Amino acid sequence: MKTEVRIDKWLWAVRLFKTRSLAVEACKKGRVFINNVPVKPSRNVKTGDIVAVKKNPVLYSFEVLALSENRMNVKLVPGFMKNVTTPDQLALIELGKSAGRTGRDKGTGRPTKKERRELDQFIEPVFFDDDDWDD
Repeated sequence: MKTEVRIDKWLWAVRLFKTRSLAVEACKKGRVFINNVPVKPSRNVKTGDIVAVKKNPVLYSFEVLALSENRMNVKLVPGFMKNVTTPDQLALIELGKSAGRTGRDKGTGRPTKKERRELDQFIEPVFFDDDDWDD
């Protein structure tokens, strides 16, 4: 069994990225860290390392439990990595999910003209008229 594997291959194998080229691109852009150090795609990862992947706005962290160069079934992934993302980063995920909700039921279509006016009024309420400033 191998003791080291390229980080881009490991990220692809454990399904953090859909393609290996996306994993390479993330490494080149400085979005992948091993033990808090930005890495190039050719950097080797070992068991026990902490791999962090920045996917805006969240910094996901994973502990390497085992190594593989081959893409695996989703059911096997927990045996190769452990999610150690901090609670404050997980809170950002929940915040992003709730921010995406607009309050409209799915399938109700676009808002009517009246609903749009009410929504605009709610977002930017008018506190005074422009005519009041002409004195």
